[in-house]
Order: sequence, then C-alpha cells, then structure tokens
Amino acid sequence: MSNYKVLIIDDEPIARRIVKNFLSQIDGYEVVGEASDAKAGFAEVMQNDIDLLFLDIEMPEISGLNFLRSLAQPPKVIIISAYREYAVEGFDLNVVDYLLKPVAIDRFKSAIEKFESSLQNHNKGIEQIKNDYLFIRSDRKHYKINYQQITYIESQSDYLIIHGTEQQTWKTKDTIKHIEEKLPSKFIRIHRSYIVNMDHVTALNRELVEIEKEMLPVSKSFREEVIKLFEKGN
Repeated sequence: MSNYKVLIIDDEPIARRIVKNFLSQIDGYEVVGEASDAKAGFAEVMQNDIDLLFLDIEMPEISGLNFLRSLAQPPKVIIISAYREYAVEGFDLNVVDYLLKPVAIDRFKSAIEKFESSLQNHNKGIEQIKNDYLFIRSDRKHYKINYQQITYIESQSDYLIIHGTEQQTWKTKDTIKHIEEKLPSKFIRIHRSYIVNMDHVTALNRELVEIEKEMLPVSKSFREEVIKLFEKGN
C-alpha cells in the first residue's frame, strides 16, 4: 500500500487536529508536518517530500491561495475553508477538492478518493518499462529511451522531464512516484522533484548532487538514504 506524505497548513489548531484524526482512520497516510501560517508552511514544503497538502485560505499575512500560487511545483492540494466564495478560484488553481468547514468524515473520505483517483489518471505517460529501456509518449510520438541515456528525471507538477545525455530532454505526462516504483535500483530519489541515475553522478554532499555540471538539491527526507547508497556503492 502507498504511504502518502501529508502536510497540513491551517491557523486553527483544532482544524489541524480534525484532519489528523480523520487521516488516522484511513490507511496509507502519514502527516509529516503541520504549520499555522504560509511562511512556516513554505519551509515544510521545501524540507519534505509532500504528496498531499491540506490548505486553509484565510490565514495571517499570506492567504492560502497566494501561498499556492507561489509554489513552482505544488503537491496535490485539498482546500479546507470556512468560506465558499473562494471555491472557483481554488479550482482554477487545480486543487483536488474544496471542503467547507465543518467537514464531515464522509465528505473528507470522498476528497481522499478524488486525490487517489487523480494520481491514477495522471500515470499515463510511461507506457512500458523493460530491463534496459523504457517507452514514453511525448510530443505525439513514442520514444524508446535506454536507461544509460537518462541522467536524471525532474517532476514539474503533473509532468516529468527526462533529462538525457547530450542535453536531450523528453516531456511526458506522468508522476514521479509512478516511475520511481518501476525504475531499476541505480535510479534513486533525492528530492520530491528529482530522481538521479547513479551512473551519471560526478559528485555529491549532504545538500547537492552534481550531474554533468548540473547541481540538484537533496531534500532532508531523502538525505540519509542518499548518502548511505553512495557510500555502499564505493
């Protein structure tokens, strides 16, 4: 079963407790962080690999919607708000669902089902994965890409950018979690937005991985595993 990592951003402690209580009744969800305002929430997003964000709208200083607009690569978002007038604006930002407080458990579970369905619907770009190559759909074409051609994979919202040798790139609609589960062991996750091919890594430390002069960030949640894998490889 998948273990989805959840962040809750809401300035009301009781609202955060209700979300955590509801999630405790559903298998496969782990609350890895919570915040009472957008500034603290931004730090949590940067430090953790978030699959699902529960977000309030009316908060001090920065609203939830403005916070969401500020994220270059936001996770999936379910808004929980006492104000229905922001719903259209929220769906314009591609949120999974919009829940009105107080939230009933059945309505909450329905939003979770929408979240899981949205992931399944986006897992369409990677068509086939074999021992030494994968097939993808990109730009109305089908491409066969050998693993050795791939230097790293980057997630951009609902799309993947596959970076190859000689500055080749392919863009396909899929999720990083989907492809991560199918790639061979030499591909390792270093961040919620990056998977790297160990064969192409030229240097690393606790913060960064270098691939062909590109510097990619290592997030806190993957740091120890990344260091252990490379030490084992040496």
